[in-house]
Amino acid sequence: MPSARRAGSIYRRCECRDADGKLLGQTCPKLKRKNHGAPGIRQELPPDAEGTRRTFRRTGYGSVAEAQGDLSRLQAILDLPGDDEDEQRRVGDLLADVARRRADIPQAAEVQRRLGVGVPLDGQTTVGDWLDRWMAGKKTRSTTNAGYRSHIRVHLKPHIGHYRLDRLSVGHVQEMFDAIADESDVIRAENEARREQEQRARWHRPGRPPARERERLAAERERLAAMKPYRKANGPATRHAIRRTLRTALNAAIAQQLITFNAAKHVELGSSARPKGLLWTAERVTRWQQTGQVPSPVMVWTPEQLGAFLDAAEDSRLYAFFHLVAHHGLRRGEGVGADWSHVHLDVDPPRIDVLTEIVVDGWTPIETQPKTDSSMAAVMLDRETVEVLREHRARQDAERSERLDAGLPWTDTGKVFAAEDGSWLHPDVVSKEFRRIVVAADLPPINLRDLRHGAAALVKAAGGDIDDASKKLRHSTIVLTADTYMSLFQEYEQDLVEKAAAAVPRARRGRGAAPGAVAVPHQGPDSATQPADADMDGPTVRASTDNGQPSA
Repeated sequence: MPSARRAGSIYRRCECRDADGKLLGQTCPKLKRKNHGAPGIRQELPPDAEGTRRTFRRTGYGSVAEAQGDLSRLQAILDLPGDDEDEQRRVGDLLADVARRRADIPQAAEVQRRLGVGVPLDGQTTVGDWLDRWMAGKKTRSTTNAGYRSHIRVHLKPHIGHYRLDRLSVGHVQEMFDAIADESDVIRAENEARREQEQRARWHRPGRPPARERERLAAERERLAAMKPYRKANGPATRHAIRRTLRTALNAAIAQQLITFNAAKHVELGSSARPKGLLWTAERVTRWQQTGQVPSPVMVWTPEQLGAFLDAAEDSRLYAFFHLVAHHGLRRGEGVGADWSHVHLDVDPPRIDVLTEIVVDGWTPIETQPKTDSSMAAVMLDRETVEVLREHRARQDAERSERLDAGLPWTDTGKVFAAEDGSWLHPDVVSKEFRRIVVAADLPPINLRDLRHGAAALVKAAGGDIDDASKKLRHSTIVLTADTYMSLFQEYEQDLVEKAAAAVPRARRGRGAAPGAVAVPHQGPDSATQPADADMDGPTVRASTDNGQPSA
């Protein structure tokens, strides 16, 4: 609107007042003086959304030069949108609000930065507003975006979404994480209280409880019903993930010159060490049976426990899935998303190429590529797994023929593991079937993902090292493998230590005889204690070997 940008002027306005403080206006006797009154500016603004004309007015300047400076700044801002009517309206709204609030006229460069990214021009963008705008333009994987949205909805917006983006400080962010940690402590305490109450509400002796105990148990169960259900507490790893989300969003705001400082970068959080994998040893199983507590978020079955699970799973139509994951460490989405065209059972060596996966976006399954390049790799298969997959393919072909013969639909997706009608298998179906089999087999609890962790334990049990496990699981770096599985490997290391010690022949220990007194060398220079017939020209103590024979 060139005409609006030219329609600006400087004028003088009388500011004289009477004894009651009212402006004299046209009755002021000094109006006839040429330089009477304070300079003021008048600038026409672009019309509002209804087409109504608007004018920016401001008076009370100390000099004409001061007034001219503000007028020039106004006109520079009005030049920014060019001929874009929507942007002209946004600039008009900004300057009209500045006039109404008697606020300082912003710098044209600041308005230009905000004008280019579509955020409010008045600098009132909140953290919540920016997070919404940032998410609207994200081009990352849908599952990654789902994690971002969860952090924003559950944590970031409720705690810091109301702060102005350009005023977000380290203190604001630190308060948020302190509040999240405090809430997690409360949840853990409530979970522990519920766990203890469950023990009080349970009859632990064989047979039916007596009448007096039944009354007590009924009262305990009432108290249990009134307690909050189990809830998931956020640990250090989750808080670090929340900070990564906020830090990424604020870096995007810095890139668009909306802010100059990333408050999330300087917040101090505790260690985010990965949970260590632990074996379900007999002692840990007993402790779990007594208290219901799982020692670590990452628990791994022993080979015997894994064998019991696979035996129990043989009757499931998903047995081949569990066998493949347990022995070769595929992720759930990689197993569900595997295609028969990528399975090579008749080559030497047989393999499966991991090139696709099915993951859940919210609740909807979607097909995508594995997240990292290292995950897209060939997995070598053992002979037993080859036979299991061949049997599974024959069973799937039989299901297909039965449905077609019965006139039922069949969707040919080409997936190794599919639903009864051939369509994609929802990943959650696999997890539910896994939990059902674990409960039925009365095994210590692990998650489906822990089957993948168990594949690393099998590498160690077979004599491999941490580098072999890293390659087996297709990790991008051995550091990731070591952080998670080193303690697990150390537990298996005990067997290796015992075998190494047993490999050394010990005739003396084998005879069960204790070392004789002569085998203990004398300490000190006192020659009086030496045998009378000792050869003082030779060594004081005769050298010997473990088998009791003198050395040559």
